[in-house]
Amino acid sequence: MAGRKRDGKAAPDMSLWQRLEQPAAPRASLTLERIGAVAVEVADAEGFAAVTMRRLATELGVAPMAAYRHVSGKDDLWALMAERVAAEMVVPEELAGWREVLRAFALLTREATLRHPWVGELPTALFVLTPGRLAIAERQLAALDGLGLDEDTMMVAFRTVSAYAHGAASSEVALREWTEAEGWSSGAETRMGLAPQMTYLMETGRYPTFERHGLRATRKDDPTWAFETGLDCVLDGIAARFGI
Repeated sequence: MAGRKRDGKAAPDMSLWQRLEQPAAPRASLTLERIGAVAVEVADAEGFAAVTMRRLATELGVAPMAAYRHVSGKDDLWALMAERVAAEMVVPEELAGWREVLRAFALLTREATLRHPWVGELPTALFVLTPGRLAIAERQLAALDGLGLDEDTMMVAFRTVSAYAHGAASSEVALREWTEAEGWSSGAETRMGLAPQMTYLMETGRYPTFERHGLRATRKDDPTWAFETGLDCVLDGIAARFGI
C-alpha cells in the first residue's frame, strides 16, 4: 500500500535512504548513486539551474520516466546531491577532541562549498536529512558529549560552528562569483574597479577606520586566513562560555 500523497503523487512505502541501502538489481544500469553522481557533475560544470530531470535522463542515457522510477521528484534529487557532497567530508578517526573535530568539519565545509558552489542554492540546504549529514552531526555531537554540557547546549555549540562555516563559505563564493562576473580576477583588479566609488566615499571623511583598513591591512586577499581566524574566534568563544 502506498503512503500518503504529496503534490498529487503517491509517496513510496520505503524511504529514499532505505531504497539506497537495498542491493542493486543485477546488471542495473541506473541506480540512486549514479543519479546523484551525475546530478553533482552537471551542477559543478554548469550550475544548479542546469540540473533537471530531463537533463539527467539525457546524461544517463535513459528515458525521463526511467529516472522518475528511482526518484519521486526534485526533493529526492536534491537530497541525493546533498548526500553526495556530505560523503566527501571525512575527518580522520584519530581526531577526538571536540575542538579539533568541529574545526576539521568547518574546514571541510568551506572546501566543499568552494568546490560545489551550488550547495548554497539547494532549497533548505542546511536542513535536508541524509545519512551522511546525520553522520557528520553525530560525530561532532559525540565529540562534545561527556564534557558536562546538556543536550541543548551541545546542539547549540555544534550548530554555531556549522552556521559560521556555511555562512562564511557562502559569502566567499558569492564574492568570487560577483568579481568574476565583473571581469575581475584578483583582489587588486577588484579594488581598481571599485576605486572611483571608494575614492568618493573615503573623501567624505565618514569612514576613517575603514579607510585605515584599506591602507594598512596586509591580508585583504587571504580568504583562508580570514576563515580560519574567524573560526578560531568562534571556537574560543564556545570554550570560554562553557568552560570546556
